[in-house]
Amino acid sequence: MSRAARAHCHSELFDILERTELTAHSDEQVQRLALLIRKFLIDKVGAAGGHLGSNLGMVEVTLALHRVFRSPHDTLLFDTGHQTYVHKILTGRARSFDQLRKAGGLAGYPQQKESEHDVIENSHASTALAYADGLAKARQLTGETERAVVTVVGDGALTGGMAFEALNNIAAAPQRPVIIVLNDNSRSYAPTVGGLAAHLSRLRLGPPSQPREPAQAAGSLFEHLGLAYLGPVDGHDTSAVEEALRAARTLRRPVIVHVTTVKGRGYEPAERDQDEHMHAIGARPTPGSPPAPAARPSWTALFSETLCTLGARHDNLVAVTAAMPGPTGLSRFQARYPDRFFDVGIAEQHAVASAAGLAMAGLHPVVALYATFLTRALDQVLMDVALHQLPVTFVLDRAGITGPDGPSHHGMWDLSILGAVPGLRIAAPRDAKQLPLLLEEAVSNRSGPTVLRFPKGTTSPDLPRQDSYRTVDVLHTTPNPSVLIVATGILAHSALRAAETLLARGIGTTVVDPRWLLPISPDLLDLVGRHRRVVTVEDNTRSGGFGSALAHLAAVEHPDTSVRSLALPSRFIPHGERHTLLAEAGLDADGIARCVLNSLTPPRYDTAQNS
Repeated sequence: MSRAARAHCHSELFDILERTELTAHSDEQVQRLALLIRKFLIDKVGAAGGHLGSNLGMVEVTLALHRVFRSPHDTLLFDTGHQTYVHKILTGRARSFDQLRKAGGLAGYPQQKESEHDVIENSHASTALAYADGLAKARQLTGETERAVVTVVGDGALTGGMAFEALNNIAAAPQRPVIIVLNDNSRSYAPTVGGLAAHLSRLRLGPPSQPREPAQAAGSLFEHLGLAYLGPVDGHDTSAVEEALRAARTLRRPVIVHVTTVKGRGYEPAERDQDEHMHAIGARPTPGSPPAPAARPSWTALFSETLCTLGARHDNLVAVTAAMPGPTGLSRFQARYPDRFFDVGIAEQHAVASAAGLAMAGLHPVVALYATFLTRALDQVLMDVALHQLPVTFVLDRAGITGPDGPSHHGMWDLSILGAVPGLRIAAPRDAKQLPLLLEEAVSNRSGPTVLRFPKGTTSPDLPRQDSYRTVDVLHTTPNPSVLIVATGILAHSALRAAETLLARGIGTTVVDPRWLLPISPDLLDLVGRHRRVVTVEDNTRSGGFGSALAHLAAVEHPDTSVRSLALPSRFIPHGERHTLLAEAGLDADGIARCVLNSLTPPRYDTAQNS
């Protein structure tokens, strides 16, 4: 489509949305609106990057929701939040899509400050049903019984334990209406797995059901639980979805509306993409921009290659993922060693506890997750893996600032949380050479759990060590250094640039990479004692992180040494460009240099401010 044709379609879409009530449209007009929304998504998400396939599949369902229910009077919840782009378009934000996922612009997930129509911001799966249960209880207590509680949940999200816990409670209270729209496209990132997926597949093959009480005909799992069931409904037929939603509302009890959709619907490249149906895509290059330099491999790709190599050498190596074999780099291992690969669905708690069972049987599981998602399974890491000193390796992708995905995806708490787990060792590679070395050390370990964390994006150029202090790599040093800079992972690159800036100002430093961050090694602690001032650099939150752990031990062992921690602030950080967010937190070369200079400046007592 030409630029002029795209502009015309977008103008028509804006005109319809801004001049006409959605409920006033005829069926033909709704079909036209669906077509315009799809063209708009393909253009705008293609330019900015984001979740395309999942939103293309949600067009008619979202139109039906907003035609039957009155948001925000009626509460619409989405699980997960990546399927809300159409919801944003229909709630007055279409003109903001040019700034999708850019700093200060439209968020890629629901955001309360953005709109009163966005109720929950949690972008990860399996939680919205619990919110719905709580809201329904509150509506009953406050007498707001005419305000509907509607939850859209993907079939992949139902593989999570919290979803079943919530269904168990919702179904037990027939007097509290909750309408659950099951968006069944047979996928999360990957195809939905497990017995529930097989059950939904059988339901999709059956004839559409009429509203019925569970006791009359318990043909589905949901009816056995005590929920009313409507479906299957063609999720791309707005009229059919509307009819089912109106029927669900009149039942005034908990009900499942089972809609079947196609991920990537209406866009041939997305429908052909059998791996992910273009679930998430990168931004389209700006016309006229210079060609990008040859890209280094991503951290994920390097991990994928390394794990396959290790799999050939270690027969006991197995891989576990929570519905994300592609994004976490396990697809290649799955193809090469299908019998040694396990996708458990969107169920991190089960993934970790199941890995404990694998380890108990003599295998070495590698559990690959996003850093921010492992927090959902902290209890299992602590009590099922660490308590039993089991050799399980956790590989945390997207550690640190991820960028445009925003606060729910920044992996900035893992060092703080996992640092409290006894016997757990955590490593961070500074470059592409270190990742294979550290991963091999981890999977060869038999004495307890290990963690390898790395960021989103491409690998860093190699930083060879100049020297070593026992197990600590020395990357840079000068005669009589004033400050020791302890850099974690890829922030070693910024630390070295800061050291050059400081040297130009006559300030000598030593820059080291401990490789294994936590627990703090005796070698690093001994090195700290040989300096009067130390600055630690990490892309984890300042509270309870690596620097905090080192400062605590140094205060006991080396009270004359001053330790400053340079880290991410203890708050939720919005979406934006990764390098910009790191710079704002002082985690670039200039910020590190400023921190070192401040460490050399005696504290100033301002009587005016402290009087």
